Amino acid sequence: MLEKFFKLSENHTDAKTEILAGITTFMTMAYILAVNPSIMAATGMDSGAVFTATALAAFIGTLLMAIFANYPFALAPGMGLNAYFAYTVVIGMGYTWQYALTAVFAEGIIFILLSLTNVREAIFNAIPMNLKSAVSVGIGLFIAFVGLQNAHIVVGGSTLLQLFSVDAYNKANGVEASFNNVGITVILALAGIIITGILVVKNIKGNILWGILITWGLGIICQFAGLYVPNADLGFYSLLPDFSKGLSIPSLAPIFGKLQFKGIFSVDFIVILFAFLFVDLFDTIGTLVGVSAKADMLDKKGKLPHIKGALLADAVATTVGAILGTSTTTTFVESASGVSEGGRTGLTAVTTAILFGLSLFLSPIFLAIPSFATAPALVIVGLYMLSNVTNINFTDMSEAIPAYVCIIAMPFFYSISEGISMGIISYVVINLITGEAKDKKISALMYVLAILFILKYIFL
Repeated sequence: MLEKFFKLSENHTDAKTEILAGITTFMTMAYILAVNPSIMAATGMDSGAVFTATALAAFIGTLLMAIFANYPFALAPGMGLNAYFAYTVVIGMGYTWQYALTAVFAEGIIFILLSLTNVREAIFNAIPMNLKSAVSVGIGLFIAFVGLQNAHIVVGGSTLLQLFSVDAYNKANGVEASFNNVGITVILALAGIIITGILVVKNIKGNILWGILITWGLGIICQFAGLYVPNADLGFYSLLPDFSKGLSIPSLAPIFGKLQFKGIFSVDFIVILFAFLFVDLFDTIGTLVGVSAKADMLDKKGKLPHIKGALLADAVATTVGAILGTSTTTTFVESASGVSEGGRTGLTAVTTAILFGLSLFLSPIFLAIPSFATAPALVIVGLYMLSNVTNINFTDMSEAIPAYVCIIAMPFFYSISEGISMGIISYVVINLITGEAKDKKISALMYVLAILFILKYIFL
């Protein structure tokens, strides 16, 4: 049955190889089960419910990838997109998380329509390659910045930002914290970054997940030794999992189906929607092409044979994920780890999906992981995204300057969408005024987007 459905021999693989590859993929991306609830909780969402939504979205999305495309790729709520959801749309722009979920839902519906045609690929091709890379780099810096803030390694100070000190932390937050709560967690977070970095250098499978677990484990040791003293009033809780309710699955009720359609015809909603579309579009296609190339799945023309099915799985998963209560579900670049282990078919994806389903029963463990333990994961994921800076052409200043503007705007303005907006505006304006636009054949879509973003800054 496995041979008939997944075409194992045709893809030069076997069931054992596929299952081991699926386990490897899960190990490398299971960190999302701890990180996503932590990020989304910043919006006021129930972290337990977000955990359940995250696991279910990953389970459904990865299963759809196997069914629609028979590819070994795994899906889950994407890093960068969850940060944009929480820190830009909700915290930065002041919208409710219900409103943001509605934008994700609308994005998914649009992507379903685009995935059934060739429009999605056409949009992807319309954006200059340097800007595509710049978006990834900017998001990487933004995510790393969020990680440093979550761990309190960076705090507010006389120079806007400064390296942590207990005094600076207390002044910035108006509290009376001490070394035994905030201080020791900063040290643990720094140790976690180093530990995770060593695991990455050593190419240990599941390095990011292991980095989280080791950092958390060190925190538990500190709690037993009295170095870390929980203080719920200050937001520092016990690091031990709470099994008082057994291995029950946290209820989805607080976030399930909580979409807010009021105000969806505003310009702001369109801007938010486009930012989700833009980031997910490039992230998904870039990941699919990159991982497929590594697996030698591309045809002679460099195209992915069943990309329409893969894109449809991504789009449906995003729509379902929004209803469940989580940010955009997308294809994970960590799928490359399973491909490296020989995964070539949907059986790898099915294995990963099953493990995400089983993880639902381990919620007390994942929900007990503190932000200082997940912060190293954000910093290292930021590094992976930052590596795309090598794909930017810095010898052509008409390409380099817009890319640079896009990159620095995201962390400095604390907004992914601002980076995208300013990157597109500067690209069109600089190339138009310098006469480079004609030679580069800038697409009509770029002009339309630049005008829309300029109007946004004028009237909003």
